[in-house]
Amino acid sequence: MDREAVLGLPKAELHVHHVGSASPHTVARLAARHEGSSPVPADPDLLADYFTFTDFAHFVEVYLSVVDLIRDADDVHTLTTEVLRDLAAQNVRYVELTVTPFTSVVRGVPAEEFCAAIEDARAAAQAEHGVQARWCFDIPGEAGVPSADVTLDIALRVQPAGLVSFGLGGPEAGVPKSWFQPHFATARAAGLHSVPHAGESAGPDAVADALDLLGAERIGHGIAAAGDADLMARLRDEDVALEVCPTSNVCTRSVPSLAEHPLPVLVAAGVTVTVNSDDPPMFSTTLTDEYVVAAELLDLDLDGVADLARTATRVSFAPDDVKRSLVGEIDAYVSGQRAQ
Repeated sequence: MDREAVLGLPKAELHVHHVGSASPHTVARLAARHEGSSPVPADPDLLADYFTFTDFAHFVEVYLSVVDLIRDADDVHTLTTEVLRDLAAQNVRYVELTVTPFTSVVRGVPAEEFCAAIEDARAAAQAEHGVQARWCFDIPGEAGVPSADVTLDIALRVQPAGLVSFGLGGPEAGVPKSWFQPHFATARAAGLHSVPHAGESAGPDAVADALDLLGAERIGHGIAAAGDADLMARLRDEDVALEVCPTSNVCTRSVPSLAEHPLPVLVAAGVTVTVNSDDPPMFSTTLTDEYVVAAELLDLDLDGVADLARTATRVSFAPDDVKRSLVGEIDAYVSGQRAQ
């Protein structure tokens, strides 16, 4: 698959983390600002080694060290602005950015200032770059129920205009989904969509729990479902999409290699999948690269890759007019490519 053709394709990104999308330049600049109080290298050339993970627990440890660099509302605004600019450069027209307000609020950033910063950056990105952003407020599972209490409070009390969904991230081992069942029930009752991570570093039971306990409408990762035929049939029949991030799964050692990635198994079983980048600079990837990887795993041509973009648009929480517009852009792009 020609990477330039994929780069030009209008796309939707449904599983990408706010802090995890900070470019090496941004991370190094923040690390220099906080030098002496952070283990993160202030040299962009050293970040590749720093972002080499031994297992999922090590990935979480490194991720949280980068989170610790975001210490005030100006940092939040700068990060958000640069992340949305970088996505727009890949022709991402619509993104649901996974944001973890708890990790900033607990470091002293007032919730109102945090939300104002991301909202200001969202409005500017749409005006300047044509990318529409929405937020998924994510519970950091490693911080337990107190972090869920704070995340839910911010979501319901501050209610930033771009907020569309409620999520759960972090390590799965030792963090049962049942802890967060009341929070998701309240969020859903308030009109937020449910999009927890599940089945990334845990087994199929975690995916089932996300459905049964958290009312998941989409699932972050969910690749463990490939080991359970009945679960895949349920996902197919209920049209619950999995937000699959192939390179991420290899980098965090959730999957041994791209050749062994279960994406083809999931697709063969009829499960709805979207392709996403997760924490792209940390994994030396981009959404464009993930589409190329998926094309290779699934033996897709440009029409097949465009179908992935259409699926992401369909299962997104974008307004109907935004969905129609983006599908129209995808169709027009493919027609133009054929005419060349």
